[in-house]
Amino acid sequence: MKPTAILLLHCPDQPGIITEITKFITDNMGNIVYLDQYVDRQDGMFFMRIEWEMDEFVIPREKLEEYIQTLYATRYHMTFNLYFNDVKPRMAIFVSKMSHCLYDLLARYNAGEWNVEIPCIISNHEDLRYVAEQFNIPYYVWSINRDHSNKDEVEQAEMELLNKEKITFIVLARYMQILSERIIKAYPHHIINIHHSFLPAFVGAKPYHQAWERGVKIIGATSHYVTTELDAGPIIEQDVVRITHKDTPESLVLKGRDLEKIVLSRAVTKHIERKILTYHNKTIIFS
Repeated sequence: MKPTAILLLHCPDQPGIITEITKFITDNMGNIVYLDQYVDRQDGMFFMRIEWEMDEFVIPREKLEEYIQTLYATRYHMTFNLYFNDVKPRMAIFVSKMSHCLYDLLARYNAGEWNVEIPCIISNHEDLRYVAEQFNIPYYVWSINRDHSNKDEVEQAEMELLNKEKITFIVLARYMQILSERIIKAYPHHIINIHHSFLPAFVGAKPYHQAWERGVKIIGATSHYVTTELDAGPIIEQDVVRITHKDTPESLVLKGRDLEKIVLSRAVTKHIERKILTYHNKTIIFS
């Protein structure tokens, strides 16, 4: 695969943006291999993802961000992020005691489905160390006291590890602890959670039991970016499965776990492929 640059941007909608960006790329010997754009007419905002080959591109990659900032960012009031496909994202996985999402993530990683590195798995329990050992990934445990008296100390140790391993994003694979504002602010819109419900319905604990008590006919799972507001961050992916009056809370949990794995992996895939733009509390997901 040839090295490519990926530009994600949003700005107030106005004529000429696509022409300017594509001309800049082609004038500098870049071959465009992907272009997708969207206009939110209600807010008057323009969103775009564009990718081009870098093997004959005139501008050195270390200067490219500076060029885009100087030529277009101020002029168009543009917010942008620039990535390169040969720089692998580094993903940390946080887990507690449930293994279904962790196994699915690691199986996809081991099969080479994702252009990503997983330097560490972090947990508040020893229970899943054997899974990490099966995949030869370092496993770290920091337990938080019931009264949370050591939470600051634990998160300081976790942050030191994340910085040491140069982690670029975090996946909460049924991690049953609420992250502090400190970690969330260190990784804005780079912490992906899986919630075992079709948000915004049934937030908080035991959503399948809530769904069964309510008598709903579908249950769902939601993957979203983590914000300081519980289960309320920008939604990346959702899916549902039908249920009937014959289902029990236990059967809902089993059906839901299958769904959680799929929904979380879809969200992680889109993040790794740099196909997500966040704006306010929504996401634009490029195809």
